[in-house]
Amino acid sequence: MIPPEKSTAVTRGLREAFGVTEFEDIGMLTKGRTSSLVFRIVVRGSPFLLKIIVRPYPVDILTRLFTCMKAGAEAGLAPHVWYGNVEDRILITDFVEELPFPAAEALVRIPTALRTLHALPPFPGVANHLNTSCMFLMHKGTALDGFIQSFRAANVLPKDHSEELFARHAQVAAVYPHHDPDMVSSHNDLFKPDNMIFDGNRLWLVDWEAAFLNDRYADLAVVANLVATNDSEERVYLQEYFGQEPDEYQLARFFLMQQIAHMFYAMAFLLAGSSGKPVDQSENVADSRDFHRRLWEGDVNLADNHSKVLYGRVHLEQLLQNARQARFNEALKIVSDRHA
Repeated sequence: MIPPEKSTAVTRGLREAFGVTEFEDIGMLTKGRTSSLVFRIVVRGSPFLLKIIVRPYPVDILTRLFTCMKAGAEAGLAPHVWYGNVEDRILITDFVEELPFPAAEALVRIPTALRTLHALPPFPGVANHLNTSCMFLMHKGTALDGFIQSFRAANVLPKDHSEELFARHAQVAAVYPHHDPDMVSSHNDLFKPDNMIFDGNRLWLVDWEAAFLNDRYADLAVVANLVATNDSEERVYLQEYFGQEPDEYQLARFFLMQQIAHMFYAMAFLLAGSSGKPVDQSENVADSRDFHRRLWEGDVNLADNHSKVLYGRVHLEQLLQNARQARFNEALKIVSDRHA
């Protein structure tokens, strides 16, 4: 089950972590969307998680991953790290037995965890070259230009939808602030419910490959799109995070980041799932809240191209609906006035 070329590295990790050279049991874990090989192993009667990172990350990215994850573990946000070797690309942590995580409970537990995460000492660097965060759309440069050109060239959307999408992007990009005190240590991959594990008592954040210094509202927005179903729940969610009722500016900034997230996941998943062909518009688009509820509960899998396209269309439709509300222009003005 362990790739032969990784056998020596795994043995080395077991020896350094536990003083043994063999595990008593092993099973591959297939839940979640990851390129890594992930196993549940048993050592001295206790379960642990063994991850073999097969994606060819540069050493600096792997170093950042291990650094951020260890900081999260020390803060009680991530499972305890028993062993991590950048050169071998091996990681051993505590194994968490997962239980169902009701959205109503997530609404208050997750913002509390994010407040702790965002208060950690700054993670290394702002990884603009990684398109793992919706804030990627706010960083001008060759990477963003190339992404947008690829999306335009694919012609996956009708012209009117494509034009409105980029018009809304231009409006938000023109006012959204950069590199201010809201740049904090962030996870950046929490649009995936699989990366938030609830054991019935505590919430654990896993898969820290995308962690870096980022805008605090990015983590907040992508999770809220999963678990907050109305304005009232959004206020509860933000109050748990800020420790008080959110003010006008915080609400406006949060709302704009939600639209940035809708833009990003619409473009990324439509491009990934369409194979460079126009998207079939005849299929009805699911309601965003219902789709995200099913995603949260594990009833939706984004592995196949059809599901990717549906997910992209859900985000696009929600963006277009939100951008046509008075709240969109009000939020633009509030944020613009603050940073004029």
